[in-house]
Amino acid sequence: MAFLPRITSPADVRALRPGQLTALALEIRQFLIQAVSRTGGHLGPNLGVVELTLALHRVFESPRDTIVFDTGHQSYVHKLITGRTDFSELRQRGGLSGYPSRAESEHDVVENSHASTALSWADGIAKAYALRGNVDRHVVAVIGDGALTGGMAWEALNNIAAGHDRRLVVVVNDNGRSYDPTIGGLAHHLDMLRTARGYEHVLAWGKRTLRRSGPPGRLAYDALHGLKKGIKDVVAPQGMFEDLGIKYIGPVDGHDVAAVEHSLRLAKAFGGPVIVHVITEKGRGYVPAEQDVADRFHAVGQIHPETGLPVAPSRFGWTSVFADEMVRIGRRRPDVVAISAAMLQPVGLAPFAAEFPARTFDVGIAEQHAVTSAAGMAFAGLHPVVAVYATFLNRAFDQVLMDVALHRAGVTFVLDRAGLTGDDGASHNGMWDMALLRVVPRLQLAAPRDEPTLRSALRTAMDVDDAPTVVRYPKGPLPDPLEAVEDVDGVDVLARHDGAAEPVGRVLVVGVGPMAHTAVEVGALLAAEGYAVTVVDPCWVLPMPAALVKMVGEHGHVVVLEDGLVEGGVGAALAQRAAEAGLSVPVQPVGIPLGFLDHATRTQLVEALRLRAADVTQDVLGQLRHRAG
Repeated sequence: MAFLPRITSPADVRALRPGQLTALALEIRQFLIQAVSRTGGHLGPNLGVVELTLALHRVFESPRDTIVFDTGHQSYVHKLITGRTDFSELRQRGGLSGYPSRAESEHDVVENSHASTALSWADGIAKAYALRGNVDRHVVAVIGDGALTGGMAWEALNNIAAGHDRRLVVVVNDNGRSYDPTIGGLAHHLDMLRTARGYEHVLAWGKRTLRRSGPPGRLAYDALHGLKKGIKDVVAPQGMFEDLGIKYIGPVDGHDVAAVEHSLRLAKAFGGPVIVHVITEKGRGYVPAEQDVADRFHAVGQIHPETGLPVAPSRFGWTSVFADEMVRIGRRRPDVVAISAAMLQPVGLAPFAAEFPARTFDVGIAEQHAVTSAAGMAFAGLHPVVAVYATFLNRAFDQVLMDVALHRAGVTFVLDRAGLTGDDGASHNGMWDMALLRVVPRLQLAAPRDEPTLRSALRTAMDVDDAPTVVRYPKGPLPDPLEAVEDVDGVDVLARHDGAAEPVGRVLVVGVGPMAHTAVEVGALLAAEGYAVTVVDPCWVLPMPAALVKMVGEHGHVVVLEDGLVEGGVGAALAQRAAEAGLSVPVQPVGIPLGFLDHATRTQLVEALRLRAADVTQDVLGQLRHRAG
């Protein structure tokens, strides 16, 4: 009998007999392998949390009890249990999001897929429930061992420890090591003892009584307490959590539904903050994932479900060029070091790490620490390269401003997946970086348009030792190289088209980064309408090149195409500098409007935002004709 088709809500899971859960877990894994192989998505993390998610929904009653997933790519099983079984358009426009989404379900809370935030969310929700008198509502935060490397998680734990009566359970999903099979009945017994209120009362009484009886009593209490901690630390690695004042249960076999359910019920009954440490195996039940030592199929594109091989091999992309150029630079420059925030492989630092392991530092999911640590390395004579996704640099803006820029530190930031990334939705589009970094004094930012300009920008950035430098590029395959026909004081001229002699008929089209190719197309279309057009790419857009500002004065209308925010972006910066220079030429910025973008492909987003060459040309012609007539 198939169980998954009968699951429409968590109540259906709670109604199953314990013996039926193993069959349901197997069906869920088979479903995920088939569904995600067709669309792409986060496969490994979800294969690892099947039993854990089943147990969560058997013990807690979502949405009355609030379940918060940290780094919500582990929420696919949760979606299935809460009635969202149509995965045919997962991460595609109109289909299910790859992360929790309030628009999809009342069972989803946190949409942001940035890591290490769930404990702060849970702490805030639990505080609100307590203040509003909702003492029978529980809050559960599910956080991975990787996300616990983020400082924000520990700030939250420090506050959670202070809420002795708040009904808050922290589930640590630990897939960083294998489960120890020796943990068994003794651990269950100690868990029951430690989560009994009577046990806590006895400990409190003993502490008061023995410590009041003078030095002998204090010595006796310390000895007993030390014995208790010694026994517990032999059985379980709990010291760091209980030293914070939070009760600890585990480690628990995360693939034993009964064991996880038992531990969660103990935690729920305790009535205060409890950490449940669950050991899981990423990619469990899928041989290709289990054999993938790199990341256990953390995220995949379309694959053949039988083999795990990609349906279409990926083309040589931007990240691969960075990876290659970093190794070349590393061979020439012994002072160059690489820093990653738990993403050596995705951002292209794995080859550098393989050749220069002593010069590679993976700090975990700790972008703030990565940036300030880099400032320290620069002070001590190194040139650090901090490589992160563009969206994650948002988390360390203060450190870029106050620790790097203020101290004139020569740190290079390489921002992968800048601009429109699409499938992963609002929190992953790297569209904020240029608008944010524009306000950082002395910062220099390059947006290369192709492989040659990317390599050139990286080499140039390494030679700057008294200011932060940034090199940003998009996700995906490389476009064809786009050669300049002329260099005007550092600004590449990509095309010149003769046309109308009147000033209003001379149009300057500026393409930023990968939008340079679109700018060339726009220039040709405008020229076909009789306009004289100059198409340029400044490559280094911050600080604003003086030559580009001068070009504004030589034209009657300026169009700036960028794959970042229009609000405060490169176009806005150029308009401001032109006005300061006394130029009254209109500057028309074309880019991403202020707001959050739903998940869709990059092509779909480009079309929806009217960033295709034909749409841009139509909008520019509209403004030109309005001015003329």
